[in-house]
Amino acid sequence: MSTSLSSPAPDDAATTAPARVPAPRRGPRHAATRQVHSAAVVLYLSLGGLSFAVLQSLVAPALGTIGADLGVSTSQVSWVLTAYLLSAAVLTPVLGRLGDMVGKRRVLIVVLVLLLAGTVLAALAPTLGVLVVGRALQGAAGAVMPLSIGIVRDTLPKEKVSVTIGLLSAIFGIGAGVGIVGAGPIVEHLSWHWLFWLPAVLVVVALAGAVLGMPESSVRTPGRLDLLGTVVLAVGLVSLLLAVSEGQSWGWSDGRTVGLLVLGVVALVGFVLVELRVAQPLVDVRLFALRGVWTAHVVALAFGFAMFGTFVLVPTLLQLPSEVGYGFGRSVSEAGLFLLPTVVMMVLAGPVAGMLVRRVGPKVPMLVGGVSVTAAFVLPAVSHVQLWQVVVSGVLTGVGIGMALASISNAIVESVPAGQTGEAVSTNAVVRTVGSSIGTAVIAALLAASATPQGLPGDSAFTAGFWACAGVGLLALLAALAAPSVRRRRETARASGVTDVEAV
Repeated sequence: MSTSLSSPAPDDAATTAPARVPAPRRGPRHAATRQVHSAAVVLYLSLGGLSFAVLQSLVAPALGTIGADLGVSTSQVSWVLTAYLLSAAVLTPVLGRLGDMVGKRRVLIVVLVLLLAGTVLAALAPTLGVLVVGRALQGAAGAVMPLSIGIVRDTLPKEKVSVTIGLLSAIFGIGAGVGIVGAGPIVEHLSWHWLFWLPAVLVVVALAGAVLGMPESSVRTPGRLDLLGTVVLAVGLVSLLLAVSEGQSWGWSDGRTVGLLVLGVVALVGFVLVELRVAQPLVDVRLFALRGVWTAHVVALAFGFAMFGTFVLVPTLLQLPSEVGYGFGRSVSEAGLFLLPTVVMMVLAGPVAGMLVRRVGPKVPMLVGGVSVTAAFVLPAVSHVQLWQVVVSGVLTGVGIGMALASISNAIVESVPAGQTGEAVSTNAVVRTVGSSIGTAVIAALLAASATPQGLPGDSAFTAGFWACAGVGLLALLAALAAPSVRRRRETARASGVTDVEAV
């Protein structure tokens, strides 16, 4: 990266005839053009990331409506979520690695084409099978995050990298929140098909920008795709996520659930062994030994759990009838609006975290995120009988998620060589996806385990759910405490071949 951002050597024409191109007039125009160019790149990347994140959560509140319209059961319609998560988990590291090999912009264009095709197919879907295929195509866009961060690292001025990564990272949390907030009004006033038509507009703009207004990264890592590692990783992730997603309906002691969990663990162990032996691995698992990397993965796992845990807990609590004594009797649309403070704080916290990273490194905002999210869930775990408690919890959650997502992405970037940015950030995205799946499954299981005679979740279930999220927030805080200091991180990074880390 340092080579691509260095000042170009003067050419002969400029040296022999400097008066033909006056430097005082050329410099400002060039700087302004580069600034506009950088802003456009960030805009296109933001739209691509926003569309993927919105689609990840937008369908969750509408599953009942979709299932009723298509005439399928609750367990069948859950494949609309499961197919998306499985596809994202498997394809994200593969496409991230391909981006490092053949060009991040080139692969990003392919990913956005797949996302657009899947979104249009889902919007037109007449049956559940077609909808699931469309969702699987959409899941390929899980690679948007690592590809975008790689493009930012490779093409933007060094002083803008950390803040921009903070913004892009926060957008993924923001998009998930926007999906939860917007689902109710869209379904109530339009139809569930518009859950896909509206994000498709964002995808079209992002795709046009990537094709017409985005330069290709010059940073490449030549090699071949590790097919054996890809197959073993796919078996491991599909088995694990399928067991987590379907465990509640199958039963956690059911042979299918236990068998898939065992197969997933064995396959992932096998994947590590394979990657240690091949010359050109899909994922360089040796990077996990870096303290700046494994701590970021633990934080990502915890925050994936906490983020989707709150997206299940809060709307459900708000929509319960007030007659039960602990619900608030809000509609789907009204319940979504109570997540707006969370989304707004994510918008604000992400760039702030990026600025903190530039000044003091990623550890401080990571710690702030861990403290904030832990406090956010301890409050309603102690008491959630007043609306202000739910709102304050949402504000703290937004601050924590915005800070954490921005800091872990920057921590990865600062810890690995530029040529391995895609695969390292892809791995972190997969870890967060696994955390999201586990969080959704665990909270749903807790709510179902203590149902009242009327079939509603009991009050104790919400208390247990909030404490569970507080516990993973504490896990994130401990991992942040174990993260290396900015001085230690940058010494280790430079020893590992990372030459473009920021100077404090």
